[in-house]
Formats: sequence, C-alpha cells, structure tokens
Amino acid sequence: MKVLVVGGGGREHALCWAIAGSPLATRLWCAPGNAGIAADAECVAIAADDIEGILAFCAENGVELVVVGPEAPLVAGLVDRLEAAGVPAFGPSAAAARLEGSKGFMKDFCARHAIPTAAYGRFTDAAEAKAFIAAHGVPIVVKADGLAAGKGVIIAATVAEADAAVDDMLRAGLFGDAGREVVIEEFLAGEEASFFALADGETALPLASAQDHKRVGDGDTGPNTGGMGAYSPAPILDEAMADEVMARIVRPTIDGMKAEGAPYKGVLYAGLMIGEGGPKLLEYNVRFGDPECQVLMPRLKSDLLPALVAARDGVLRNFDLRWWDEAAVCVVMAAKGYPGAYEKGSEIRGLADAAAIPGVTVFHAGTKPGANGAVLAGGGRVLGVTALGETVAEAQKRAYEAVDAIDWPGGFCRRDIAWRAVARS
Repeated sequence: MKVLVVGGGGREHALCWAIAGSPLATRLWCAPGNAGIAADAECVAIAADDIEGILAFCAENGVELVVVGPEAPLVAGLVDRLEAAGVPAFGPSAAAARLEGSKGFMKDFCARHAIPTAAYGRFTDAAEAKAFIAAHGVPIVVKADGLAAGKGVIIAATVAEADAAVDDMLRAGLFGDAGREVVIEEFLAGEEASFFALADGETALPLASAQDHKRVGDGDTGPNTGGMGAYSPAPILDEAMADEVMARIVRPTIDGMKAEGAPYKGVLYAGLMIGEGGPKLLEYNVRFGDPECQVLMPRLKSDLLPALVAARDGVLRNFDLRWWDEAAVCVVMAAKGYPGAYEKGSEIRGLADAAAIPGVTVFHAGTKPGANGAVLAGGGRVLGVTALGETVAEAQKRAYEAVDAIDWPGGFCRRDIAWRAVARS
C-alpha cells in the first residue's frame, strides 16, 4: 500500500514511525514532514492545508491511503475532496469535523444528545458575554469557538480576567475568525484525561488511555499550550472508568453524528474532566492528540495500518488492537519563549545520544534540516522525547535522561511530566 501522511509535527512523526513498521506499507510519504520524519518517510514539500497540491500528488503517485494528521485540513474538507477523487482517506468529513472546528457546535450537540459537559453560553456580543460572566461568577472558562492551535482557552480566576479574554477575542480579534464567537462555560474541577477511540461511522474501538500536560510550567502553572508532555496509561482511566466514558460520551456521539447525517470516521479524541460526578466532556478533537500520539504509538503492539483502513472502510466491528504492558512518557522540548514569541533556527545537538538510550525514541515536532546534516529548531514545540519503561516512573526517568543528553541551549521543558501517576505509585 502506498501511504501519504499529511502534516509535519510530532503527531505525524509518531504516525509515520508506526506506519513505516507495517509490512503492508510499500511506500510512505509525508507532506510536508520535518527533519526527523525524513528518517521514516519521504518528505514532500506540500503544506498540510494545500488541498489542491495534495490531490495532485495523490493522482500523480497512485496514493492508496491518505492519513490526515492535523485538524485544520480536516475541518477544511480535505477528506471529502480526497474521497470524491477516489482516494481513500483516514479522518472525518468536514461535517463531522465540526466537533472540533466549532466549540459551539460541539456544546449544542452534547445538549441535544444528553452527553455530560459543562454548562455554557454562546456569544458574539461582548456586552452579553460579560453579563453572563457577571451572573455566573468565577472561576469561569472563555473559549474561542474555532481552531486556535490549542491556545484559545482562557481559565479566568477573576471577572476582570474573563472580561479581558472576551475583549481580546470579540473586539481585538486576537484569534481572527476563530474568535468571532466565544463559548463561556462553567469551570469543572477534577483531573483531566485524554480518551481516544477509532470510529468507522457506526462502531467505536477504544484505544489506550493517556494524560496530557497543557500548562507551560511545572506544577501546571502558566498559560495553556498545545501540550508540554504526556504519558500512557493514565491511572484514572481504569477499565471501569473507560467503560463509563464509552457508554456516556463516545457511543452517544457516534450514534448522534450518524443520526444527524454526519457519520464520524477517524479517531475521536475526548478531552475529559473526571470529578466527583464522573467524567464530563471538556472538548472533542477530531484527530490524534499531540503529544498523546507520541506515547500511544510506542505502546501499540498491533499493526496500525490495518486499523486505519478498517476505520475508513467501516469494518471495525470485528477488529481488535493489542497494547504493550509497558508505560510511555513523552517530554516536549520547546523553544524558549513558547507559547509566546520564540526564536527559530537554533541548532540542536545530541539527538543520536538521546536516541541511543534503551527504550527512547525522539519524535520531531518543529524541526528543519540545516547545513551539513544539522537539525535546527523551526517551531514552538520542537521535540517529543519519548521513553518506555516497566512503570511510569521508570519511563519518566529514561525520558529525562534522554532530555539531558540533548544539547540545545535554545530550548526548555517541564520537569514534572507524569507527576500524577508517579505520585500515585
């Protein structure tokens, strides 16, 4: 099978790494890829949102499956265009991708189908939004309705902070079109977790559990990011909790999307808050998480490629996946200044030394090739240093040993990834 992976981040490197190990993959490309992905797939200079360029490449090269990594091309309808051109594609249609493309749509959908989530309101008028905030009090959560690269969520501790977030989005246009409407919702207390399921329009197959670390600083401090690290499995998502999530959240979503004429195919990522009242849905993503994908793929014992094909073809009902018992921890190394302004172009050394540590894989998220084989930083989140271990604590120790082997003065990382699981043990 000739496969094209669309995207160029850490998630796409993990997907390429897994697909490259499949005996079914005879040719593997990645568009646009990055300096690390080039070791596992042939990188082609086509942007992930260049739908016409991707369609032309598939026609010219006889691509037999396209795996779409990022959310933006999914929301823009890349899968619809590929399927219309006769190219099989893994990922949801544009109609189904609204679950991530519009937080307002997602919240209304949950209300229609009795899926547990936070109470909320939708606003395009700043004064009305502020009145809602004043009536409900703080803490409260202000979200840009559309795609904002993981940065459009403000957890406000004061009314002034919430009002400022409303002004930034609705009046100052901080997130452009994504912030033309805001969703304001109650703050939920508890522990966050990431739940993934493959879906084929009718059947949902749960994947291994994971937990992300959104805040930039140790101790879950500072602004939200796209994710500073992850680990798998997440102890809070034990078998009983996973069954509850499937019954109350995931299956009603698959059934509801089918009933509303937008069957969901692809991977469904439920961001959860697990508190005293059980699991509640914070948000849906319509693709693998980043960096959660970097801990799921090393733990996957089964061949990924047939699973992706089964989801696309609608035959997951009799499908099964197996996982290694080992735990995985991914530590994200980011450019200093992230998630604010950061410099690009600094050289990263020591990658081979880090990868030589047993159980370690260094996934590239925001890298680009430099002169004479050098690897340069080219983004905010740059590396996903991932390690396996018999326990989460052992995987964490190996991951940070690998981080310390990397010579990159222009980068930083959190030093407490997986702290919840380690504390439990």
